[in-house]
Order: sequence, then structure tokens, then C-alpha cells
Amino acid sequence: MSTVASKERNLRRSVSGKKGPNFRTVWATLKEVAEIRKETERIMKEAAEERKKTERVVRRNGKQLGEIHRRFGQLAEHLVAPGIAKRFNELGYHFDSMAAKGAKIYDERGKIKAEIDLLLENGSTIMAVEVKSRPVTQDVEHHIKRLEILREKRSQLNDQRKVQGAIAGAIYEDDVKKAVREAGLFVIEQSGDTMKIDMPDDFVPREW
Repeated sequence: MSTVASKERNLRRSVSGKKGPNFRTVWATLKEVAEIRKETERIMKEAAEERKKTERVVRRNGKQLGEIHRRFGQLAEHLVAPGIAKRFNELGYHFDSMAAKGAKIYDERGKIKAEIDLLLENGSTIMAVEVKSRPVTQDVEHHIKRLEILREKRSQLNDQRKVQGAIAGAIYEDDVKKAVREAGLFVIEQSGDTMKIDMPDDFVPREW
């Protein structure tokens, strides 16, 4: 528990520091968040044996972790967005519109149906990017659902541009990369001070 608490204190200090965040510090912090998440999951498993003693601590850690992850996710989306746009433009997409602060899709009653972390657009393509500290296989299914909702909404607006998707992460496991590619989504990962699109020669992006 002391390790998790120590990391959380360090993350809070980095958020409140006088120096503004940059690409390297934000992605380094996202990796820290991923490690805290892993440690919290371990604690939750152990809590089954000592539930009464630990459930209060687990709830507190989970709430704090969620807030840290949300805040650094927002920073990451803002700081990595230009790098993602540049990588896609090198592939010939030439996106001329970018919603770096995210986009929300509402239903007829004004209720949010889906939230997209980063939206890139040009005259023929809409690219929806999900930003995660450490993507997991379940994120693939969730993002596909977002893409389906986005496709439906754009069709209602008579927007027939093709919709594609990508998942960006600070830490990527090989099996998760495989799942993302097999779903027809782009794999975007950190590479030094920028981003890279990990795309095999035989990769074919899916269109909605």
C-alpha cells in the first residue's frame, strides 16, 4: 500500500508543480498510472481474503486512481494530438480539422451516447482516437461501439465520409496490439518524444 500511496503523492506533486507539462512528462506519468492500476488490481484480489479490513482502502485508492487517470488522460490528449495528426498525415491522410479536447455524441434527448478522446477529420475521412495509459483487449470492443455510434450519427447528418478508428497507448502489450489490429484499428504508441503508428505491411484499416 505504501508503494501505491507514494506514487500517488508523486503524481499529485507533478500535477501541481510550477513547470507546465510536456510530452515526455505526461507519457511518463501515464506509465506510472498504469503501474498504479496494476497494483490496485492486485490489492483488490487480496481484499477478498481480508475484505472487511481492506475494502475502505481499496475504494479510496480506486477513486484517487480514477481522478489521476482522468486528469492525465486529458493532458495526454492535448499534448499528443499534434503528434498523432502528424503521423497520420505522413500516411497521406492530410487531416485539416482536429478536436484535441474530444467530442461528445448525444441522442435525441440530449443524453451523451459516446465520448471520443480525439477526432481528426478531412474531406473524406473521420478518425476517432481513444487515448489510454495501458490499453487492454476490452478497450477494442468499447471503441468499436463508439465508432458504430459515430457512424450512425454522421449518417443522420447526411455525412457519408468513411469512419476509421485508432487506440493510442503509453504501454502496449503484444496481445493487445494484435487484438487492435485484428479489429481493423490503428495501433498508436509512444516513441521517444513523439508518437508512432505501428502498422504492419499487411494491415488493412476497417471502415465504418
